[in-house]
Amino acid sequence: MKRKIRFIVNPKSGIQSKKNIPGLIAQYLDTESFEYDIKETEYRYHAIKITEESIAEGFEIVCAVGGDGSVHEVGTALIGTTIKMAIIPAGSGNGLARHLKIPMDTKAAIETINNSKADIMDTVKVNDRSFLNVGGFGFDSLIAKQFDSDKRRGFWGYVKLIRKEFFSYRASHFEIEIDGVKTKKKLILCTIANANEYGNGFSISPKSEVNDGIIELSLLHPFRFWHFPAMVLCFFKKQHAKSRFIEIIPFTKAKITLEKAVAQYDGEPFEVDNEINIEVVPQSLHILVGK
Repeated sequence: MKRKIRFIVNPKSGIQSKKNIPGLIAQYLDTESFEYDIKETEYRYHAIKITEESIAEGFEIVCAVGGDGSVHEVGTALIGTTIKMAIIPAGSGNGLARHLKIPMDTKAAIETINNSKADIMDTVKVNDRSFLNVGGFGFDSLIAKQFDSDKRRGFWGYVKLIRKEFFSYRASHFEIEIDGVKTKKKLILCTIANANEYGNGFSISPKSEVNDGIIELSLLHPFRFWHFPAMVLCFFKKQHAKSRFIEIIPFTKAKITLEKAVAQYDGEPFEVDNEINIEVVPQSLHILVGK
């Protein structure tokens, strides 16, 4: 019996056109093994609704075709089910897909689905929301909010926003409680990492793994502007341990009190409460991975 897979395409993600996606699926998907259909999203959070319908209709795999936002919507809707999520990366960052070694090339990503190598990954619960990859409450939340309303997409869209905003950004105050111990810190980044990167090779927590039952708090302390080039290289080269400005703390449950009640979860901006309760939810999402 053929397995049922639904592809949910976000036509607005990233900078590449999605018009060729149906043809590539028809050409390269193993149709002897899979029965499929394709749905396009028409508005924000539409992928959540389509995913919930897919669950009710008996699909075994739901594939997010888009960027981190599309993956967030599909994946969070599948948490706690036995239905597998697949990814065809087509966004600006593609952070989780890169961590899972899913190819950026569409044809190769479809081959990953044909191979059907599966894993069960952890997810992260933050108050009444969840995310899959990375969440943050500092400078990254500002960039996510600005990027969301900016017409420029892709890697260089991020670069231009960071260059515009970073040198005027003021670090925020945080109170962090882990295992009953409270500390107060002034930080540029206060980031929760389930996987290791935001996207495009920018690593926030090099040793993070999605299936180890642990999440990491990656903290970037304030530094003088002349350190900026070295800090950027540090993140791309995964040399966090060499920097006195970066602190990484593994944990399973924490509480963070924010000065500014803004957040990004999987690159999507959210308004949040000032008090954030965070915990890992082990082995809560079935997912197809790369080699």
